[in-house]
Amino acid sequence: MRGLKVLPSGRPGRGRLYVNLPDGQAVAWYDRQANRISVLADDHREAVLAALRPYLTGAVSIGPPPVPTAADLRRLALPPDADLAPNRPGETLLGELTHAPAGSRARHRMRQELTARQRMGDAFDALEPEGWRVLHCVPLPGFGRIDHLLIGPAGIFCVRTVPGRRQRAVVGDLLLTVGRTDPRPDPRWTRRAAAAAGRTLSATVTPALALPDASRIDVAPTLRDIHVLHPPTATPHLTHAPTTLHPPDIEALFTLARDTRTWLRR
Repeated sequence: MRGLKVLPSGRPGRGRLYVNLPDGQAVAWYDRQANRISVLADDHREAVLAALRPYLTGAVSIGPPPVPTAADLRRLALPPDADLAPNRPGETLLGELTHAPAGSRARHRMRQELTARQRMGDAFDALEPEGWRVLHCVPLPGFGRIDHLLIGPAGIFCVRTVPGRRQRAVVGDLLLTVGRTDPRPDPRWTRRAAAAAGRTLSATVTPALALPDASRIDVAPTLRDIHVLHPPTATPHLTHAPTTLHPPDIEALFTLARDTRTWLRR
């Protein structure tokens, strides 16, 4: 059958690929992580395989759609404008930069923050093949937005990203200092934001600080409840942590967290 269209869901290169008829009706989808094609009708099987062939790698299983779980049903009922999964790192800053005065200090600061969030976002997105789910720019009433929310085998992490600016960063129990700038209350913020996110998700959420491009990071020995992450070490730090969540729990929590309404009805 000609005219089948392959459309991605979520951020480019991630999530499922849907195969639709010209009228928009879905006839199959390809789950990249499971490496499985679910076909809704056998008479489209060969055409679906032909349409997806450029995207397939290795041995792929083919069959009818699996029985939907409660998380699947919730995801399918999620309105597109309420879905946080397509958010890019620093999503809100992209819009703010468009309207910021050219050459202003505020614009320069926003560019530094955007670059930092994009670098950490890329590092976190690379964890998805390891069973992690990642959301960016999650609204948290009373706190602004969580830069990155990670849900994976090692648990849930609320990450605050601060540009290191190629300077020494000192992380204390209550304050963070980068170079010679004034101390910032980021440790307190991420600790309180993680507690609020935990109440919303009814799960334990661990606070974390990410400091991309810092030339050196000194962490106070008394700081034990906040994880301090850096792009070169973030992936091994998270993937080697003890397992606390299993795949069904991760998917259920991700489905809950990606819904904007989960956070706005707090």
